[in-house]
Amino acid sequence: MMRLLLSLLVVMASLPVMADDPADVPTRHALALYGEPALGEDFSHFPHVDPNAPVGGTLTRAATGSSFDSTNPYIVQGTPAAGLSQTYDTLLTQSPDEPFTMYGLLASGIRLDPQRHWVEFDLNPRARFHDGTPVTAEDVIFSFETLTEDGQPFYGAYYADVTDAHAVDEDTVHFDLADSESRELPLILGQMPVLPAHYWQGRDFTQPTQDALLGSGPYRIVEVSPGQRIVYERVDDYWGRDLPVNRGRHNIGRLVFDYYRDASVAMEAFKAGNLDMRIGSSARNWATGYDFPAANGGFVKRLEVPDGQPAGMQAYVMNLRRDKFQDIRLREALNLAFDFDWLNKNLFYGAYQRTHSFFANSEMAAEGLPSDAELALLDPHRDALPERVFDAPLPIDMPEEQRARLRRAHELLSEAGYTYRDDTLISPEGDPLRLEVLLHDTRFERVVQPLLRNLKRLGIQGKIRVVDVNQYLNRLRNFDFDIVVGSFPQSASPGNEQRDFWGSEYADAPQSRNLIGLENPVIDELVDRLIAADTRADLDTAARALDRVLRWGFYVIPQWHLPVTRLAFWDKFGWKEPFPEYTLDLDAWWVDPQRAAEVEARQQNR
Repeated sequence: MMRLLLSLLVVMASLPVMADDPADVPTRHALALYGEPALGEDFSHFPHVDPNAPVGGTLTRAATGSSFDSTNPYIVQGTPAAGLSQTYDTLLTQSPDEPFTMYGLLASGIRLDPQRHWVEFDLNPRARFHDGTPVTAEDVIFSFETLTEDGQPFYGAYYADVTDAHAVDEDTVHFDLADSESRELPLILGQMPVLPAHYWQGRDFTQPTQDALLGSGPYRIVEVSPGQRIVYERVDDYWGRDLPVNRGRHNIGRLVFDYYRDASVAMEAFKAGNLDMRIGSSARNWATGYDFPAANGGFVKRLEVPDGQPAGMQAYVMNLRRDKFQDIRLREALNLAFDFDWLNKNLFYGAYQRTHSFFANSEMAAEGLPSDAELALLDPHRDALPERVFDAPLPIDMPEEQRARLRRAHELLSEAGYTYRDDTLISPEGDPLRLEVLLHDTRFERVVQPLLRNLKRLGIQGKIRVVDVNQYLNRLRNFDFDIVVGSFPQSASPGNEQRDFWGSEYADAPQSRNLIGLENPVIDELVDRLIAADTRADLDTAARALDRVLRWGFYVIPQWHLPVTRLAFWDKFGWKEPFPEYTLDLDAWWVDPQRAAEVEARQQNR
C-alpha cells in the first residue's frame, strides 16, 4: 500500500502545475509568443521613438478607391474609410521591433494561465473614451460578443477557441480558452478593438454609417466627406499619451486621407504639394516619376526601408468555386503562362523579386525536399497529396524559356481532356474556355495584358473586367469572379488568421479571406498544427509543410514582391533610426516645424 501511495505521489509531482485561481498567477506587463518580452516592466518608451519629438503639423495621403460609405470598419457591409484604426485602442499593442510581443495599452496587467486555459486582463483605471466615459470590462465583453457575432467573419475565426468571456469586476475581464493549443490566442485577444457599449445602445452595429464614431484612441474623426476626404485630429487629452507604448508616438496633429479615383491623378497631386507622402509607389513611378523641380531641388525625398516581415503572397487567385478550376492540370498550365521575367524587365524596371512561397522572405518558406520534421506532418496524408509534395524539390522547376513553358502547358491541357476547335481551347464538357480577370484599378491592365496574350496562345479566351471599388468589393464578398489579384499577408508569427485564409469552414463565408475557396482537410490539419506550435522550430516546420502543400496545389499564380517599403514624401518629417526590425512605424514620425515652414514657403512661391 505504501508503495502505491509513493507511486501516486511521484506521478502527481510530474504533472504540470494547474493554476485555476488567477490570484496564483503573476500579473505581467506584456506577452511574447515565444520566450520573454524584450522590454522590461520599467521600460519608458519603444527604442525606435524619440520621446521628445515635436507635436503638431499635418500628414495628407491619398486613399485607395473612389470613395467610402462607412466609418465602421468592423462589419461586412459598406466600404470603410481609410485610417479608422487610429480612433480605437486595443487591450494590447504590438512592438514593431519584435516578432510577436504584445505590451499593455488599455490593459495595465495580464495574467495567463500556465496551461493557457484562460487569460485575464486588468484595465487601466485611467482609460477613457473620447466623451470621458471610463473603459470597463463590460465594454470589452460587448466588443467581443459584437465582433464575433455581427462583425467581419475573421473575428469569428480569430476567436473561435474562446469558450467564455465574462467580467470579473469593473476593471477585469476573463477569457476561458478551449484546449486547442492555440499559443497565440491570448495575444490576438489583445488585438481586439474595444468599442463603447453605451454609445452603441440603440444603434445598429451591422449597418454602414457616416457618423464620427466614438473611440478611445489617439485620434478622433473631425471631418467625413464621402468621395472627398476623411480627417482625423490628435486628441490633446488622450488618456494614454504618457504610456510607455505611446510616448514619442502619435505626434502628428492632423491625419488627412484624400480620395482620388485614379492613381496618376494622385501622383500629380503629390507633385503639386497637395499630398505629403506616398507609400508603395509603382515600379514605373519609382524609376521615372520623380524627375520634377521639387524633387530635383531636394524638397521631396525617397526612402526604402528594409522589411523584416515575410513578404506574403500577392497572386492571381483562381476561384475553386468555379468548376473549371477544379482540375490541377489547368491551374498548373495557367501558372506556366505567366512570364514574370518579361514583366520585370519591360514594365517593372527590374525592381521586383518573383514570389514563390506563401511565406517568402522568411525562414518559414519551404525549400528543397521535405525535412524529416516536415515529413512527420505530411506522411499521414500521403494518399491525399500529390506525389510531388514528397519527391520534388522547391522552388518548382519550370522551363525558363516561355515557348517551352507554353508547350508544357499544352501537354497538361491535353492530359486534362481539352481539345482545339478553330484555335480555341475546348473544355472536356465541350465549351470554349473563357477566363475573366476582375480588377478595380486601371493601372493593372497593362500588367495583366501579357498574361492574356499568353493565354490566347493556348487558345484560352481571356478578358479584363474593371469595375469601381464598391462593385469590386461586393463581387469579392460574394466570390463572383474567375480570377482576382489577391494578397495573403503574413507576419513573422502566423497563427489563427491562417484559418481565414485557407480553412474549409470559411470557403463560403461572405467576406472571408479564403478567396481561393479551399476546402481541404489536409490543409485544415496543417493550419491547426501551425497554430498549436509550442516552439519557434515547430511553427517554422508547420509553416513549411503548409507552404509546400499550397504551392504544389497551384491554387494561385504567384506574382512578385519587394523586400523593402518605399516612401516618397515632402521633406518636412522627422524620424529616428534605426528603424524597427519587423514593421515600419509611421506613428513614430513627426512634422519638423522648421522644415515644414521651408516646404510651405517653397510651395507658395513656386
